Amino acid sequence: MTTPQLDDLDADRVAAIDNSGWGRSFTFFQPRNLAFWAYLMLVVTGLFSFASMLAGQYAAYRQAIVVALVLFAVYGAIFWWFTHHIDRYARQPAALVVVAFLWGGLAATWTMAAHANDAVRALYAKAFGQAWALDWGAGLAAPFDEEIAKGVGLLLLISLAPRLVRTAFDGFILGAFIGLGFQIVEDVAYALGSAGSQFGASQVESAMSTVWMRMATGVSAHILYSAVFCAGLVYLLGRPAEPRKAGRGLALMATAMLLHGVWDSMGALVRGHTALLFVLMFAVIVIALVVAIKVFAMTVPAERQFLRAIMAPEVARGVLTATELEAMCGDRKARKAFRKAGVGRQERTRAVHVLDAADELADELAAARGADTDRVAFARSELARIRDGAPPPSRDAAPTM
Repeated sequence: MTTPQLDDLDADRVAAIDNSGWGRSFTFFQPRNLAFWAYLMLVVTGLFSFASMLAGQYAAYRQAIVVALVLFAVYGAIFWWFTHHIDRYARQPAALVVVAFLWGGLAATWTMAAHANDAVRALYAKAFGQAWALDWGAGLAAPFDEEIAKGVGLLLLISLAPRLVRTAFDGFILGAFIGLGFQIVEDVAYALGSAGSQFGASQVESAMSTVWMRMATGVSAHILYSAVFCAGLVYLLGRPAEPRKAGRGLALMATAMLLHGVWDSMGALVRGHTALLFVLMFAVIVIALVVAIKVFAMTVPAERQFLRAIMAPEVARGVLTATELEAMCGDRKARKAFRKAGVGRQERTRAVHVLDAADELADELAAARGADTDRVAFARSELARIRDGAPPPSRDAAPTM
């Protein structure tokens, strides 16, 4: 390949890094940014409310609180790992992910949605009667109040990190972490409510029924709703790397609220028919998962294009093969096919490590904005070493990571 062609690929790489925000760091403390103060005030208010609730009931329900916190922490860690795992492209900084999680768990939940839900249900009761409000109030209040509260968090994140939230996929990932925070804190509150159902007797057993139910159905709850809603919000607003598509954005936001509303209205919809309740629950979970998969497939191509542009010069330089580039920029099936192409278990295992090393190289290139730094050189050498099956270098040979 001629030098001018390689220069063009390098220029495309720098443009892709700049457009995607890949490799940029995040600074939370921004005293000159009004969004910082708004975020801080709402999260601290939610933290005080949540802590006050726990402190007020700790003496009576200590065992249930501890069990719920531990189990939901483990549950949340699993979802955290999974959400982080699917974010293989312009991966968001850990600090921004934590900020998103805290918004969902404290501000969206306790500062905004809790008060809004009570107010809207009270209005429904006055307008349509108490019985109607008990049946339909949750399903016609929470989807709007809670999804909007979580969406406000994404708007603040865009204001705090405009160079990091660039695509609908970024909205999808950050929305999932906002939803994870919301779900974990809400689940703890529900478990605590169940602990008091028998005046504190058998509090752990009472809480566990709620814990298991929330865990079983959590796969299609707030994490999924807010991921879809926030992806739609990015489409609605438009971003430098994501052209505005208002119709698509509104459709996704409405879909998230519809799924949420149907779930919260199941009791009213089935009218006491237990068998129908389980059928409807299963149907909503399946539909919600299908929607999430479709939205992921809809939003991820832009990220794969960025990755391709960043790694294409490495193919031209002989660092990466064309087959490896196609696998790392492809979907799960493409990566699986690349792994299975190896002969024997050892080669297939090596193929997994090659893709991991290529992903590490992409991260280093993005952080260096395409420059040939020591860390980039080390990542290239690691890719070559793993591909050749050579032993790892001595610790002194590796740059400080």
